[in-house]
Amino acid sequence: MRLLLLALPWLELYSLIQLGAATSALTALFYVFATVVLGILIIRRQGRGMFEQLRQSQQGRIIGPELLLDDMAVGFAGLLLIVPGMITDVIAVVVVIGPLRRGLARWLFPPRAEPYVPERDSTEHHTLEGDFRRIDD
Repeated sequence: MRLLLLALPWLELYSLIQLGAATSALTALFYVFATVVLGILIIRRQGRGMFEQLRQSQQGRIIGPELLLDDMAVGFAGLLLIVPGMITDVIAVVVVIGPLRRGLARWLFPPRAEPYVPERDSTEHHTLEGDFRRIDD
């Protein structure tokens, strides 16, 4: 994982060089500029949406954790779009598209089986019967 994080900037640079070689340097620069602007717009939109949800929660409405995680994931996708390069942009597109994001999350982090905990009914009183003997020292 560390090696991948160290190699990511070089791979991003290589992908942009290949884009520039396949098209033109101006196209590669426009691509980087367009994705930065798109990432900023996504982050601004998500920020407004999260503030609206916080305002609604103050009025007594409850925010579900899934909804909050979805907003954070889309904000993360905006950050990935700001990073110049095509690899992070592909990851950002996967994160932005909800069904792809949820499918990838289920694949990477399968649901864990919860341990069985028997339910206890606190309304009933149980009496244990038995014999005892007191032994004094």
